[in-house]
Amino acid sequence: MAGTRFGGTETVAAQGDGRGEQRTAPSIIAHRGFAGAYPENTVLAARLSSGLSPSSATNDTTPQNYGSEQRGRRPGIGAEMIEIDVMPTADGDVVVFHDDRLAGRDGGEQGLTDASGVVWETPTETVLEAEVLESGETIPLLGELLAAVPSRVGVNVEFKNPGSFDLRMGASLDETALERQKELWRPFTEDVLSILSDHDHRFLISSFYEAALATVREIEPSLPIAFLFWDSIPDGLDVTRRYDCEAIHPPRNMIKNTPFFGDDYYTGGPFADIDLVAVAHAEGRSVNVYTVETWYQAAQLAAAGVDGLINDYPGLFSF
Repeated sequence: MAGTRFGGTETVAAQGDGRGEQRTAPSIIAHRGFAGAYPENTVLAARLSSGLSPSSATNDTTPQNYGSEQRGRRPGIGAEMIEIDVMPTADGDVVVFHDDRLAGRDGGEQGLTDASGVVWETPTETVLEAEVLESGETIPLLGELLAAVPSRVGVNVEFKNPGSFDLRMGASLDETALERQKELWRPFTEDVLSILSDHDHRFLISSFYEAALATVREIEPSLPIAFLFWDSIPDGLDVTRRYDCEAIHPPRNMIKNTPFFGDDYYTGGPFADIDLVAVAHAEGRSVNVYTVETWYQAAQLAAAGVDGLINDYPGLFSF
């Protein structure tokens, strides 16, 4: 059966037919802590996407009601897993952040934070003081964010960058290139895995970079991993099989039997005529799809048989 632990599926009662039949529904993975609803990759987003109140008390694991003094926010609809991005600061501390630059999104048109500079060239103190999207929330350390998430919620840690612009994204590498890339990733991988070892969550490591997953397999071979597909289905499958990944994370436009197959998204088709869901399930792997933004996308992907939806918003199945 396709992995029920790392994304996977859950059995739920069929709704609307009154016959008590059973169907499977994809697991919900909160993309950057539901980035469309909450300030992405922050402690607040992690708590709300876990279904908690925004309380700063890390031992509070029960959803609560609270007043308007909390900026009008209500406890979130909890996901089974949250997805976060990690990279280092100039001091080697691991922070939860997506972009290479503190304020470079959309070519500088939109400042993701009120600070500037490349994250891994910026001191930790400056990074941690940077406010995310004028939300009042700041960039957290990895350990700080994990401490705010109850252990019942899984965490998908995406290895975004080890502190270099000299990376090969989405590619299946030859041996020489792979060894060079692994040297860039290994110290960072060791740092991240050391932090994860202090926490009791179910972890799934994902990355667009083969060398990142290779170093995880070398250091902690029992830790589940997933390759993030970019612009090539064959390359993605090559990397997945090379490291026997427990899951694959393709974009939504790589899923056959949906209206989105081959559409322009981050990258566009035409893609190889391969049914990724069928192939992955035949090999015992879960299929968790990024990034889901509407109820219609969620419904179509669920009908195609995917195991997990990496969503920007909570409640996409409530329509």
